[in-house]
Amino acid sequence: MDTAEGPRPVELEVVVPPTLEGELADVGIVLGSGLSAFAEGLPSPRFVSYDDVEGFPRAGADVVGHAGRLALADVDGLAVAAFQGRVHMYQGFDALDAAYPVRLAAALGATTLIVTNAAGGVSAGLALGDLMLLADQMNLTGRNPLVAWPGPEGGNPFVPMSDAYDAGLRELARDVAAGEGVSLKEGVYAGLLGPTYETPAEVAMLRSLGADAVGMSTVVEVITARALGMRALGISLITNVAAGAHLSHDEVLAAGEQAADRLSRLLTGILFRLNA
Repeated sequence: MDTAEGPRPVELEVVVPPTLEGELADVGIVLGSGLSAFAEGLPSPRFVSYDDVEGFPRAGADVVGHAGRLALADVDGLAVAAFQGRVHMYQGFDALDAAYPVRLAAALGATTLIVTNAAGGVSAGLALGDLMLLADQMNLTGRNPLVAWPGPEGGNPFVPMSDAYDAGLRELARDVAAGEGVSLKEGVYAGLLGPTYETPAEVAMLRSLGADAVGMSTVVEVITARALGMRALGISLITNVAAGAHLSHDEVLAAGEQAADRLSRLLTGILFRLNA
């Protein structure tokens, strides 16, 4: 909102809400559509409903496949905050709200962010059920959570994004995948606003731009993480072929169920390696 002095500054950092006072996190994990099962397998997880977290943006109803809970757990000495679902800009939220889990993870002390999502395959080299390591991203949503943010020192925060996804974390993920026998492709993720799936012409455009997969989340979360000094790692589950026939959210959830074991083994291995 504008004031007489100009646009009102955006507050990127958040205050830890009362229900989470005393909680700490080393790693924040955002679990996308159909991928919430990973949090259930964490050691002795403590669950907090988003409804009980003051300041957490809430829609009238959660997107199916998003449990709407925060899972807190200790993984061999590594404090993990796993978000079972996110809000999306296509639900009417702005980019700042869509990035709230990242902002909260940073407030809890997390210096590493792992984002997962369900995505449509754009590249011919990707098939239904593939896991794709994000090498880079394209923010094609037309939104940015840093608009009107004065940055920690004031002025315009020109946050570099040449290393959006940390090279060291990507190498670690490749090593874990090889050790676990989990096939892991790699590519560029394009984030669109949604909620419509892409037309064949839009998919052709994305392919010509160099995108390998497309989805409706993640990009503003990673921008926020980099602005807050967090390292980021991203993994997409290819749940459909973009612009394919009869696309549905049920198809996305079914693919998530089928990939749950592979994704859990990959994420668990990454967490143990991070701790080591």
